[in-house]
Amino acid sequence: MNDFIFKEESEENSGLSTKKCNKKWRILVVDDDDSVHQVTKLVLNDVEIEGRPLEIVSVFSMIEAKEQLLRDDDFCMAFVDVVMETDYAGLELVQWIRKELKNQAIRLVLRTGQAGTAPEAKVIKEYDINDYKEKTDFTSNKMITTVYASIRAYRDITTIQRSLDAFKKLLEATHDLLKKDQLKSFGSAALSHLLSLMDVDSSALYIARTQIDFDMQSSSLILACTGKYVSKSDSLESSDISEGVKEKIKKVFKDKKHFSNENCFVGYYQSPGNAASVLYIEFENDKEEHFNVSLAELFATNVALILENLTKQKEIEKSQQELLFIISEAVEARSKETGSHVKRVASLCELLAKKIGLEDSFVKALYLAAPLHDLGKIAVPEDLLQRTEKLTHEEWEVMKPQTQTQIGEGLLQQPTANVSKLASRLAHYHHENWDGSGYPDGLKGESIPIESRIMAIVDVFDALGSKRCYKEPWSDEKIKDFIMSEKNKKFDAALVDLIIENFDEFTALRAKFSNN
Repeated sequence: MNDFIFKEESEENSGLSTKKCNKKWRILVVDDDDSVHQVTKLVLNDVEIEGRPLEIVSVFSMIEAKEQLLRDDDFCMAFVDVVMETDYAGLELVQWIRKELKNQAIRLVLRTGQAGTAPEAKVIKEYDINDYKEKTDFTSNKMITTVYASIRAYRDITTIQRSLDAFKKLLEATHDLLKKDQLKSFGSAALSHLLSLMDVDSSALYIARTQIDFDMQSSSLILACTGKYVSKSDSLESSDISEGVKEKIKKVFKDKKHFSNENCFVGYYQSPGNAASVLYIEFENDKEEHFNVSLAELFATNVALILENLTKQKEIEKSQQELLFIISEAVEARSKETGSHVKRVASLCELLAKKIGLEDSFVKALYLAAPLHDLGKIAVPEDLLQRTEKLTHEEWEVMKPQTQTQIGEGLLQQPTANVSKLASRLAHYHHENWDGSGYPDGLKGESIPIESRIMAIVDVFDALGSKRCYKEPWSDEKIKDFIMSEKNKKFDAALVDLIIENFDEFTALRAKFSNN
């Protein structure tokens, strides 16, 4: 194969770039003639394309080429000789790359010194190659031109492929993100997908948001983080993020404009109202490679709006939850019970509902509704609630739980929200017994709503372990014995078993909200 010659050329190759990059365009040369490898390296030695130098990898047979590509197929192009171990080894290799390896991106340039063995018209038609060159006519300039054309084609193909992959990831991300109902998990997932879409390797970013509250206090929150800046803290100030990064973010908040250098991009985005957000991206590799400022800005603007709406939603939910607890605590305070009782009952119901395996949405609704289970007490005179001596018949008619359940249900019947409906059932049915001996309707077994069965056992569990105006708290063993004795009588057996099996966990949770 020593007929690989270059014609004399008057023009010098001047298409070299001065832009530097630590990545390279990798070219595979497959030829059984060592001189071909030497000449190829000589011609391409100083060539740079779009700031990247070339890396030439040499193999001398079809078998070696397959082994190389199975280990590492990150090549933008390959020069492939036709005649090597066999007369058609190069053509077999081309078929293998396209059909078996399924690599459609690599540009394949067939080079032959024996054109009669593989006629150009036939090869171009039957084999998925990108160019065909006879070695005797392949000058240095033509080689460089071919390399430029092949690398640019490879670049465009991989860009299109990344775009297709990004679109696929975007569709998958949309599905994943819509399932997120927590601010931080949503934001972090969205930011991770942004990095993936831009194909920015080993970078880290997060969004910090500053808001001026009604009391004119400023706060900085980490709403999303990924990479090396993942933080358990929600506060920027108290997080373990380096002071240098914090200062950059604070400066961007203060200056209200973007900042960028070779190491990072910090974007500032003003949200509706009195809030603003900052997107911080740190580059651990090449910034220019795939990072797209306009894509980052589009992302940050839209995610900031989503996070703003989620924040408002969470604030509304938090306010509703706080109001429910305040109302419930006020009701309990009338009977000299501490507000901790409603917090304990809510948390214990939540824990037991999770142990049963109920849906998250139901568990959350139960947590909100649980404090209202004794709302009927609001209609009972305060002196009766606090009475320790025996009540008269008339007083008992007012005081008896049946009356309270009916009042509580009546108060909660009008609203149409799911939590209110759940609270209404809790208020009405939590004194029903598994064996049908309860009130007000004498329901039995699974005809009693599951939330009411949960409340029945949780309310007793907490009441027995708490000090009341008429009794001292029971010991854990005594509580356990009582609950066991009421299995299949007062309580659902499955719920009894769960509490007994996880008794330490339930007592620890009760202790967490001790009267204080």
